[in-house]
Amino acid sequence: MSTHAYSRCWLHLIWGTLNRERMFSPEVAGRVSRFLSDYARENGICMKTNFVNADHVHVLIDLPTGMPIEQTTKLFKGASSHWINEQNLVVGRFGWGRGYGCFSVSQSDVDRVCAYIAGQAEHHRVKTFAEEYERFVKAYGLAWQEDQTVETVAPVSRQHDPSLKRGVNQIPQRPT
Repeated sequence: MSTHAYSRCWLHLIWGTLNRERMFSPEVAGRVSRFLSDYARENGICMKTNFVNADHVHVLIDLPTGMPIEQTTKLFKGASSHWINEQNLVVGRFGWGRGYGCFSVSQSDVDRVCAYIAGQAEHHRVKTFAEEYERFVKAYGLAWQEDQTVETVAPVSRQHDPSLKRGVNQIPQRPT
């Protein structure tokens, strides 16, 4: 076995909030984005870019050798949900939704995918997360399945609505 391993495996990861609820204000999304970047750096994962939307996340990473995709995604989701709750960034208890999308990116497409991720705010003024996610699944030749995960992606108005929902696991308010 060689003493050197050469690897370049760009992956576009996408995951959503529990029940695809719009949980993050722009300020909170920025903080979560910085956390993900710092966490990646501290754990030896090359993160080229990320964008945190109100209800989902896009990241572009170079998968480290010896680290499976599922383990990497669980690390990001687990550490960030713990940090979000620890920092009380949302009302109630925060959690990411079940599952994730992972799509390979060729070296020649890295800049195009970075631009796509950077343009998320504008992109989602005209396309829902559900439409975007289904397009990715089909573009990569995978079978789109209308299961519980997909059904939680609620259709939204074509008009931009910045209102955020309170957490599904929020702590009930006690009468005073």
